[in-house]
Amino acid sequence: MKKIFKKIIVAILSWEASLVLKKYKPKIVGITGSVGKTGTKEAVAQVLSQHFTVRKSQKSFNSELGVPLTILDCDNAWYSLSGWIKNILEGLSLIVFRSPYPEWLVLEVGVDRPSDIRNVIKFVKFDVAIVTRLPEIPVHIEFFKSPEGLINEKLLLARSVSPSGTVILNHDDPKIMAIVDELKAKVITYGWDEKATIRGSSEKIMYHDGDEGIGKVPDGLSLRVDYEGNTMPFRIKGLLAHHQLYGVLAAISVGVSQGINLVEIASSLEKLEAYPGRFNLLPGIKQTLIIDDSYNSSPAALESALKVLDQIEVMEKGRKIAVLGDMMELGAKTIEAHRAAGVQVAKVCDNLITVGIRAKFIAESAQEKKMSEKKMAHFDMAEEAATALQELIKPHDIILLKGSQSIRLEKVVEEIMLHPEDKEKLLVRQELQWKKK
Repeated sequence: MKKIFKKIIVAILSWEASLVLKKYKPKIVGITGSVGKTGTKEAVAQVLSQHFTVRKSQKSFNSELGVPLTILDCDNAWYSLSGWIKNILEGLSLIVFRSPYPEWLVLEVGVDRPSDIRNVIKFVKFDVAIVTRLPEIPVHIEFFKSPEGLINEKLLLARSVSPSGTVILNHDDPKIMAIVDELKAKVITYGWDEKATIRGSSEKIMYHDGDEGIGKVPDGLSLRVDYEGNTMPFRIKGLLAHHQLYGVLAAISVGVSQGINLVEIASSLEKLEAYPGRFNLLPGIKQTLIIDDSYNSSPAALESALKVLDQIEVMEKGRKIAVLGDMMELGAKTIEAHRAAGVQVAKVCDNLITVGIRAKFIAESAQEKKMSEKKMAHFDMAEEAATALQELIKPHDIILLKGSQSIRLEKVVEEIMLHPEDKEKLLVRQELQWKKK
């Protein structure tokens, strides 16, 4: 019954969204890929908002339901019939009456199942499409016959853009670049490769003296950006991970495609902030530092997170601790992906806590690579891991927390963060509906 109800709601809201787009004619950026969509969305909206009125997908509204909700500027009503009726009426009001509407929409477009993007491009015509990254082991693969099927579904977004539009591609991903000759639109590429249109280089972690007695603290990233013979230094205080800079480079690409100069773009991105649960730095109890990456996890994103953890400097006697949960929706690649993470953990981390039945393979692999069993612990539930972690951590430790959303590692973060009173604005999944789960 719930599935039927959802299909009806999706059909109604999609119909309303199509009429709203025809009436108000905003320009639209669509962002897809297996990792980095939300960070890219935030950076793109930051750049465009300096010159235009902009609406972006809230949280991770990137599904068949999230896209029309963003277009209509409605909230997720979850299981409330009255809430959905209210959303439908608000959509009708936009259609019947003239209301203020943004000049640009910045939409995440995710893929859970076959035809997800195909259904979106039926009623949304994108002026700009961004493809972030397509890893070897993508998430949501379990509903597709092969990784190629999932990749082709995502690439439909780029293929749908008309000759008058722009497609922005990650030059460092050969699977993405393989479709360049098929595209009708103008193409801008970004990445670290010398041939990229927007090229990043000279990346460095910035530090400052932290409060609360935690010593030197990572402060963000600096990099150099080259475009058409021009070079501009960028300082992004809100980000720390190398993979987050791909979103910055994509946003710069959108900016230059709309005639915004690099100086203005650099100025706007200085104010970019990390999104809750996505490599967000938080002070922890006992003078520790938390890297809260608890929103979700995938093989590529976990690999990137561990690389950054490896690069961060720790104070004397400080340790690098990883709290890692299951990575979901990997199908036949599940064991392989978790074991690969274990190999990397053994090289980077002093201590490891795993949460969930799949994450056991991380610990198993790390132990095979000579990580001491005494420095590992496994738990089935996040709440159990939180108790153990509170006892484990010592001053100057850095703790990385990352797992798929069903593992709920934000519950662990809540227990070790220095200011839990701020959890509503700093952590993911703080809505009442999530609290009930």
